[in-house]
Amino acid sequence: MSEAAYNKGFPVSWEQMHRDARALAWRLLEKGPYKGIVAITRGGLVPAAIIARELDIRLIDTVCVRSYSDKSRGDIEWLKDVEGDGEGMLIIDDLVDTGKTAKAVREKLPKAHFATVYAKPLGREVVDSFVTEVSQDTWIYFPWDMELSVNAPISERAR
Repeated sequence: MSEAAYNKGFPVSWEQMHRDARALAWRLLEKGPYKGIVAITRGGLVPAAIIARELDIRLIDTVCVRSYSDKSRGDIEWLKDVEGDGEGMLIIDDLVDTGKTAKAVREKLPKAHFATVYAKPLGREVVDSFVTEVSQDTWIYFPWDMELSVNAPISERAR
């Protein structure tokens, strides 16, 4: 999907990310226990930290995969992998979009439970658990991608 295909924006605040990651932890609690977490960098790092705290998981590793450049997708590039088949592990990411990255990680760790905070229709079947579904044409603006700024009143912008 090209940048032009994203018709909607969905800004996520730090507070909302925290609430949604905790909601995911509640869902995961009954499916555990887990030996550890594998966070998909970079987006999975923040929700993984929250979920690790909530589920009292101390073993945290990462897979480092690159598939995005700004809002355009590219080929999967593995920067860091993990050992094993994922047995007893929990894979955490912020979002499953088309499922391309998720499928690649799932192939490497087929026995892990895969959870994301947000899911889009094309990727949701790849993950085992998620909290919120958003439409495929929505770009999610995560709190680590935004900064506060002053906005002009609506009346001034409409001129």
